[in-house]
Amino acid sequence: MSALFRTASLLAATVTTGLVAGLFYAYACSVMLALGRVDDRTFVDVMQKINTSILNGWFAIGFGGAIVFSVLTAALHGRGDGRPVLPWIVAAIVLYGVVLVITGAANVPLNNDLAAAGDPARIADPAALRAHFEGAWVRWNIVRAAASTAAFGCLARALVLEGRIPPAGA
Repeated sequence: MSALFRTASLLAATVTTGLVAGLFYAYACSVMLALGRVDDRTFVDVMQKINTSILNGWFAIGFGGAIVFSVLTAALHGRGDGRPVLPWIVAAIVLYGVVLVITGAANVPLNNDLAAAGDPARIADPAALRAHFEGAWVRWNIVRAAASTAAFGCLARALVLEGRIPPAGA
């Protein structure tokens, strides 16, 4: 039964981390490229709308679930026959920790600056606001995409190794 819980938690950690990696990747290779082609006021307006829209339960399940399931998975693999995959799980936790730090220290403060500017129709200099936001946000998002993708890769490797562990008593 413990092997079932170990594998289920590892699968949940892998899926949620993969969802977050895909989200940041989608921003990097499509959303921000498309927004790069719009005027300053539209850019600010759309980013403000995205930043409020993304705060929903589905996002929370992926973003928060990735770390919760990964830590749970590490705890479940801390003893016995699950230990061979533990280094990959710990590496994923460290990499996802990078994602959390970047999000909290860079992307969220930039999002808050954008929100604090108020109604885009009333912003005196949307070009200056965009210049403050866009380049830094995009760069840090690419780092988040790379770190979360690497975390996903570590968890995927752990799943492969998990599949090679013989059942207890075999």
